[in-house]
Amino acid sequence: MRRIKKGSRSVTLVVCALSVGLFFMTAHPISMKGKTDTTTDAILFEGAQLIVGDGNSPIENSAFVVENTHFTQVGKAGELDVPADVKRIDLSGKTVMPAIIDTHVHLGTAAVGQPPYSREKLIDGLQRKAYYGVAAAAGLGLDSGDTAFQLRDEIIPNAAQHLTAGRGITRPEPGRSEIPYWVTNETEARKAVQELAANKADLVKIWVDDRGGKYEKLTPDLYGAIINEAHKHGLRVTAHIFTLEDAKGLLRAGIDGFAHSIRDTDVDDELVELVKERPNVWLVPNLPNRGVASDLSWLSGTVKPDDLKKLQDASVDRPRAQKSFAIQARNLVRLHKEGMTVALGTDGGLGWSPHAEMEDMVAAGLTPAQVIVAATRTAAKILRLDHLGTVEAGKSASFIVLDKNPLDDITNTRHINSVYLRGTVIDRDTLSTQWTTP
Repeated sequence: MRRIKKGSRSVTLVVCALSVGLFFMTAHPISMKGKTDTTTDAILFEGAQLIVGDGNSPIENSAFVVENTHFTQVGKAGELDVPADVKRIDLSGKTVMPAIIDTHVHLGTAAVGQPPYSREKLIDGLQRKAYYGVAAAAGLGLDSGDTAFQLRDEIIPNAAQHLTAGRGITRPEPGRSEIPYWVTNETEARKAVQELAANKADLVKIWVDDRGGKYEKLTPDLYGAIINEAHKHGLRVTAHIFTLEDAKGLLRAGIDGFAHSIRDTDVDDELVELVKERPNVWLVPNLPNRGVASDLSWLSGTVKPDDLKKLQDASVDRPRAQKSFAIQARNLVRLHKEGMTVALGTDGGLGWSPHAEMEDMVAAGLTPAQVIVAATRTAAKILRLDHLGTVEAGKSASFIVLDKNPLDDITNTRHINSVYLRGTVIDRDTLSTQWTTP
């Protein structure tokens, strides 16, 4: 698995070690398979600045009604048709935005020396995502066994919804990970896709990367067969890539999306033309560490004080990382300007990853409003989560109440007052106590 990223990405080894300890000190709840969250009577939320998530200007002095698990009315305060005795929650001075969708995670996976993949570890990761306002997270490969597919059909208290691409497909990578399907010919490639289709995977994930020359990567014949077979089964394929030339080959082969951006060089006109010919292809930039020392105090709700100090001490300026980030930042801005669909994904196993990624996307050159759309409506569209992504009548009541306005400063998404998923407030205090108490 690639290094855990965002927020503490400059301290990869420290984070990997700490994440194990954090996991084992988390209480694991009982799932509610086949049931919904506890229902509530209608509630009127009013007074907040409401970022709908569709890119339009926010609604000032907004009002919206939540009944059970869904929004039923959304508009201006004083203009909705609600009973006089409806329960009211005053959000004056707050900002509300849709819950975040993370299109690229690895939550239950085990790196070398870590505990094996497990249901408990996956639930812990989904709860950490929920704590930071994530409504749904898609596991892009490395989900082993049936656990991820079974959990996808459950509603877990205080947890994000889970989607999965199952194991993923790559060429043999001995010593790195044995979870993905290892394929060496077209027959094996198609069989892997057929098994994923039988499990009704949400996506097919492939890795097209030689890992710095250590392994052979999927050839055009192999990834072409995978894409062709996936499309026969109504599945879409997203690719981990590194080089410009591989991106071009995948576009010609009919790839549906990229789980990383091009990292070896700046994109050229030929790549841009290929993208324009395929307007439905999406990009999840998955930006790397910017190499800039950061204040990590905002992680105090999920990290023990001693562990947080270690993370903070390791967060330093790194010129080499800054150079790598600059390449990917330029590529993101150009492809977004050229009209390519851009969504948020983190490749991270930690709950806070989306907030660091959003900050990086703004640092790359996008506006806070554009990044919020990428993290909500666009991400939901890519994962075909029609019930999420915006605050509007008929959609799931999954939203974040913020103490500060992220349109002024994208890092204000970290100033979370409360999180609601499926109409139910997340018990952030209890979760925080579990994770931070020695």
